[in-house]
Amino acid sequence: MTVRKEPMPLLTIAALGVVFGDIGTSPLYTLSACLSALSLSPGTENLLGILSLIFWSLILVVSVKYAWVVMRAANHGEGGIMALTALASRVSGPSEGMRRGILAIGLLGAALFYGDGVITPAISVLSATGGLEVASPLWKPWVIPLALGILIGLFFVQRRGTAAIAHLFGPAMLVWFLLLFGSGLRWVAADPKILLALNPWFALRFLALHGLGGFAVLGAVVLAVTGAEALYADMGHFGPRPIRAAWTFVVLPALTVNYLGQGALLDLDPKAIENPFFKLFPGWATLPMVVLSGIATVIASQSVISGAYSATQQASLLGYLPRLTIIHTSEGERGQIYLPTLNWLLLIAVVLVVLTFRSAAALSFAYGTAVTGTMMLTTILVVFVARRSWKWSLGKSAFFFSFFLFLDLFFFGSNLLKFPEGGWFPLAVGLAVFTGMSTWHRERALLVRKLYPETVRISDFVQTLSPSFPIRVPGTAVYLTSGAHGIPHALLHNLAHNKILHERVIVLTVLFEEEPRILPEERVALREYGKGLYRLTARYGFMERPEIPALLASGPRFGLPDAPTDITYFLSRQRVIPTTRAGMDFWRERLFALMLRLSASAGDFFQLPPNQVMELGDVIELAPEDSPPSPGERILTA
Repeated sequence: MTVRKEPMPLLTIAALGVVFGDIGTSPLYTLSACLSALSLSPGTENLLGILSLIFWSLILVVSVKYAWVVMRAANHGEGGIMALTALASRVSGPSEGMRRGILAIGLLGAALFYGDGVITPAISVLSATGGLEVASPLWKPWVIPLALGILIGLFFVQRRGTAAIAHLFGPAMLVWFLLLFGSGLRWVAADPKILLALNPWFALRFLALHGLGGFAVLGAVVLAVTGAEALYADMGHFGPRPIRAAWTFVVLPALTVNYLGQGALLDLDPKAIENPFFKLFPGWATLPMVVLSGIATVIASQSVISGAYSATQQASLLGYLPRLTIIHTSEGERGQIYLPTLNWLLLIAVVLVVLTFRSAAALSFAYGTAVTGTMMLTTILVVFVARRSWKWSLGKSAFFFSFFLFLDLFFFGSNLLKFPEGGWFPLAVGLAVFTGMSTWHRERALLVRKLYPETVRISDFVQTLSPSFPIRVPGTAVYLTSGAHGIPHALLHNLAHNKILHERVIVLTVLFEEEPRILPEERVALREYGKGLYRLTARYGFMERPEIPALLASGPRFGLPDAPTDITYFLSRQRVIPTTRAGMDFWRERLFALMLRLSASAGDFFQLPPNQVMELGDVIELAPEDSPPSPGERILTA
């Protein structure tokens, strides 16, 4: 667990900048989207019904579901859909079918997150720059170029990291929430009858009066709770208490009063419907608020981008995505990472979204399907953990499951009504990511099952060594392999061609467990075979990044006679040739081959000194399962 050791008030303020950026900027567009969903007039009855739906969605989804229940599902202090999946998988018992089902649910939930991650920066920044039109119609041509400039600049500075300014995010968002509260309170005081919206009766009556139309409005209401997943996903950074405190005492009051204030404004002045958020402020304050909202949306976008980096790193370490180049941008904060490939893919996707939809109002039709899908899958996994790990009774589990699954399905179904207008986009992104993740995981497992049985075991290999052959040369050779028992192909390849063997040979296997972190005393297992050969197994959690040179430098601590010197790292790198004779669809094998080519080298991934690495390659043609592979077809990769 990586909870920061700071006083509770400071942690609470810091959480505002990391956890609540997304949900904190939702007042920029939510109420407008709700009214435009059915082209409703901003009459008192409509306003009371919609505001009641928004308020009780915040209470039920964020306060009850996430803050009270989901955040209990801590995987050694860590949260997020991947951590939850690993936790549910661990308590699933011996049933392999149950475990595969849990993994499929978790992968789909993680994949849908990327659909949300593409749209959130676009809709947030477009909403902020849209305030320029309120200040003056002359600004309208600059809304999209300015939004694109902000977004492109945001992605370009990722390589530099945000550690230097991240400490300002919390205070900046605290100012933002105070402004939300103050601007809303002014109008609530002017029209106090808007407080009737806190009565759930108005929400129920609105749904009853509008029927299918009310169901469609729910697709926009869900915009108020986007970002709720962040409470759980960022739990490992702050712990549950600061996040709950920030939500209860700062964020929820600010959001509630601001939504009520927008409703009061529209009740008194229906013409403000063009942009009720910015109309809350006096004319002279519009441009300053555009600047402040721009800052808030950049912080919200940064949180989503950082979340995408973390989720991708976790998926890669757990074996659901290829290795990606990971750059640490801060020496003090382990969570400050940068993934170049993902960064540019996200930038391209976000720019295309802005140019395609061109306004926050149009994007609101695309927003929500991925978010509600992830919420629904989270409910399923949490109930499974509650039943198996927390020992909830059948009745308690059934009540929570039925109530919140019904609520999630209600939200998800209402968002499907927006499918033709853009709701398809985040689902398409999620489906594409899920296809890639499942293809990578399944194909890698298939290759391992088919090719590992042909490997030579170290114990048998040692018996073939003699004083005269092969020639032993000074130094230490470290061979990285994913195999648990066999000799790495790189070793056999090197021996066959160079006819030499180093005085000390360490066969290193790095395993990533379905836990965030591994205790230092449980990390390393060493076995000595004699004649200078060792097998070293190092275990890491999915929140950790292995540093192999540092690990080997501490060799005497886990059983090596001394720290290895004069080290040469030998790696294998394969190029797969798809064939229609293999056990999977041809298009999936081509996708797998492409992902394998694009994956980062093991040397970069494990932070090996480039001048000490030798990489040996193989070309592999996948064979059908009933045809045994030749030695050259073995896949033994790090």
